[in-house]
Amino acid sequence: MPATVDRSPDQARTPAKPLDAEAVKAAYRRWARIYDAAFGLVSGPARRRAIAALNALPDGRVLEVGVGTGLALPQYRRGLRVVGIDLSPEMLALARDKVARDRLDHVEALIEMDAEAMDLPDGAFDAAVAMFVASVVPNPRRMMAEIRRVVRPGGAILLVNHFLAPPGIRRGIERMMAPFSRALGWHPDFAIEAVLSPGERERASLTPCPPLGLFTLVGLTND
Repeated sequence: MPATVDRSPDQARTPAKPLDAEAVKAAYRRWARIYDAAFGLVSGPARRRAIAALNALPDGRVLEVGVGTGLALPQYRRGLRVVGIDLSPEMLALARDKVARDRLDHVEALIEMDAEAMDLPDGAFDAAVAMFVASVVPNPRRMMAEIRRVVRPGGAILLVNHFLAPPGIRRGIERMMAPFSRALGWHPDFAIEAVLSPGERERASLTPCPPLGLFTLVGLTND
């Protein structure tokens, strides 16, 4: 097996095989029909932790970036008004089916939209959450800038994502998987520095989530 070569901190900010919007759309067109069964179970604990944190906030408007098939939508308490955006029309169609079937009247809208160029007003939301999205978008820092723009000052920003592991066996596996990013639709070698600036990381709360700390819940205040 070839030796795994770790990149410098600056190099680690950029995944080895960058994705583009069309690659993301193509991947999630393939995943849409099996996404809930294939990914819903393993991602469930981290998703529930993020929604529990949002449900503890006062009533207000929440933006879910990368709403996907709407797995989280039934879990929001009804005092929160939710807008979901996603780049995949196939995923959004399934999310709309859930909203109609389960009468989720707290969901204001589900919109096909690029997370890096949101057609939404400044400060329109009290909180935003991006679950399993940062390692999918081509430019995570641009997504974060857009989230900060549409969340009011003092509002809550939550991220849930898989981040590159510390040096060891798991990191080696993640590096080996990196060339398959386009087929997977996400970056196995995604470093937290790719989405958070040094100042953001210093201020953020980081909570490992099951299973086995595979995902991390990141909490920030929109200063």
